[in-house]
Order: sequence, then C-alpha cells, then structure tokens
Amino acid sequence: MPKDVILTPEGLEKLKEELEHLSTEKRREVAARIKEAREFGDISENSEYDDAKNEQAMLESRILQLEERLRSAQVVTAEDISSDVVGVGSIVHVKDEKTGKSQKFTIVGSAEADPAELKLSNESPVGRALIGHKRNEVVSVQVPKGPARKLKITKIEVGL
Repeated sequence: MPKDVILTPEGLEKLKEELEHLSTEKRREVAARIKEAREFGDISENSEYDDAKNEQAMLESRILQLEERLRSAQVVTAEDISSDVVGVGSIVHVKDEKTGKSQKFTIVGSAEADPAELKLSNESPVGRALIGHKRNEVVSVQVPKGPARKLKITKIEVGL
C-alpha cells in the first residue's frame, strides 16, 4: 500500500505539469526516435534503437510514478497550517544555538523537497525534528556528521 504523498498546491501543480509534458510531448519525441532508429535496418544490433527503447522504458516508469503520487496525494492548504506549531507548509525561522546563525526553512512533503531552495522534507532529520514544535522551543537535530545541533525556533509562518 503506497503511503500518502503530502503536497502543497504548488507542488501538486508541478507534478501535474510534469505528467502532462511527459505523457504528451516527451512520448511523441521518444516514439519518433524509435521509428527513426527502426529505419536504420536490423534492430538486433542497432544501438540507437536500444537507446530509444531504454529511454521509453524510463519515461513510462516515471509516468507511472507520477500517476501513483498524484493518486495518493494529500494536499495541504493554508487552512491546514498554523502559525503556532510547525507542520508541512510552515516557514520556520531557526537560530543555531552554537553558531548563532539564523536560517529560514520551508517544511514540505518529500515529493517537493529541495535543500538548495531550503525546502526541507517532513521526513528529513531537520524537518522531522521541527514538526510539532512551537516558537521559542529548542529542538535537537542529529545530523549525519558531528554532534547534534540545537536549533531554536524564532518564528513560524504559514507558507502557502
């Protein structure tokens, strides 16, 4: 049984757009590559044909994965989010107790996580540690390298 995929409305829209692109334009491109490769003759020793068929298999796999995510999607709306307690959709301002460095994270579902944009999954070590906590609480986060970090929640905003 697949687990629920937690998405923001923006994340849901991105998945739908990707699915639409892959199942229309990309499928046509791959089909054209396969047709072109077949025209080269014997397909048993045709690397272009093999590459195109592999790309088609990966494409179909990704389409199935997206369809499954959309089927099990649980969309978080602004009404579901509180500025009192950290949850999926919250923008959390934290201050590292040791270094004094402040950071701002958006807590999202795993399908939307993007550490480069400071969008942390609710399943990541930091995201999991922050969820359910309130402003001015200090949470301990065990990071892969080194001792646990202590983060003080300084502000919680609704991120949608």
